[in-house]
Amino acid sequence: MHLTNSSSSITARHRRLLRDAALAVGCAALFGLLATLVTRHWAPLDRLDRDWVGELHSYAREHRAWTASVQTLSDIGGTITMRTLLAVAAGWLWLIGARVLAAWVAAQALVGWGAQWALKLAIGRQRPTFGDPVSHAGGPAFPSGHAMASAITCAVLVALVWPRAGRPGRITACTVAVVTVLTIGWTRVALGVHWPSDVLGGWLAAGMVLGIVTAVTELWCPGALARDVRRVNWRTRPRVQRVVAPSFRPARGGSHDEVADHPDGAVR
Repeated sequence: MHLTNSSSSITARHRRLLRDAALAVGCAALFGLLATLVTRHWAPLDRLDRDWVGELHSYAREHRAWTASVQTLSDIGGTITMRTLLAVAAGWLWLIGARVLAAWVAAQALVGWGAQWALKLAIGRQRPTFGDPVSHAGGPAFPSGHAMASAITCAVLVALVWPRAGRPGRITACTVAVVTVLTIGWTRVALGVHWPSDVLGGWLAAGMVLGIVTAVTELWCPGALARDVRRVNWRTRPRVQRVVAPSFRPARGGSHDEVADHPDGAVR
């Protein structure tokens, strides 16, 4: 999922809506299937979960320095950190006038938080238990809040960077995001506070939230996200371009390119 600064024609808008709806529906279907297998204690999934957690817990118990480093990574990538990043991004977007884009970012954080706890309480899965745990966490297990929050945050940040980045920048952003999400999810299993299927459920729930919030925003304010992306691009251009460019304006009126250059279609 990424935002685009292309023209907001009806065809392009429909393609974006279909893409977001497909993301939401696909992730919801897979999440529902996984949740059914979890609640019905499907033997192959239970066995896989227990084997992975058991082996990682044994290793963590015998290597305390390694466990401490994993705990640090998990704390750094916690839900508070992730939602703080989204809050900072939303605040900055609001200040530069990209209000719909700011609301979209804030909604991803808030809806993600609400969906996480609604799903946890609805399913009510118990966390792994050990006689000698190496870490502790409260609340139901499924889906993993760390996995869900990190996936939403990284996807949103990549979407914000995407229109401004070239091919190398996009590859770098996606790589960093994927590594971050996988690492945070893995730490929760390695510390014995989540089953692997909890982490997978968190990623699927994140995709569901991302698709729903984006589709609803596009339906509620058609074309506004694309307009705000153009506004961000204009606001964040190198200062020298914004100062020097006006010296080349015609004496009367403005050229079509100058009008189109401003996000509001006005010459400044």
